[in-house]
Amino acid sequence: MTAATEEAEARRQIGALPFRSLPDGAYDVLLVTSRESRRWVIPKGWPMKGRKPYEAAQQEAYEEAGLIGHIGKRPLGFYLYEKRLKNRDSVLCQVKVFPLEVRKQLNRWPEQHQRELRWFAPAEAAEAVSEPGLSAIIRATLKRDGKA
Repeated sequence: MTAATEEAEARRQIGALPFRSLPDGAYDVLLVTSRESRRWVIPKGWPMKGRKPYEAAQQEAYEEAGLIGHIGKRPLGFYLYEKRLKNRDSVLCQVKVFPLEVRKQLNRWPEQHQRELRWFAPAEAAEAVSEPGLSAIIRATLKRDGKA
């Protein structure tokens, strides 16, 4: 199967790349662990009926990490990954990633006891994730001295 065929057959998801500005002008990136494999990932999920993709990404960031902030309406890019299903099968997913400038993190949120979360420097976040496409988006978007 070619990459283009894989892409066309992939199930679509949306995700948020949460970041915050530091006093020195650099950025940190927030990653969460997935519920099943406990890998470091970004908040993501399935599209939501009646919501634009970026709105659904913002909702996932709230549910998975208690994040409130400004979501970008234009995606930073997308990446592919194999999602493991409960029946042990896996399905190829294409995740469209939207930038989320975090303004606040709530004390309580829906999935707070199901995941860990941690702020990383962008280079560390890019190393912590296992999907090469997501790593590339993090590296390209949030250089330590750049702007998101």
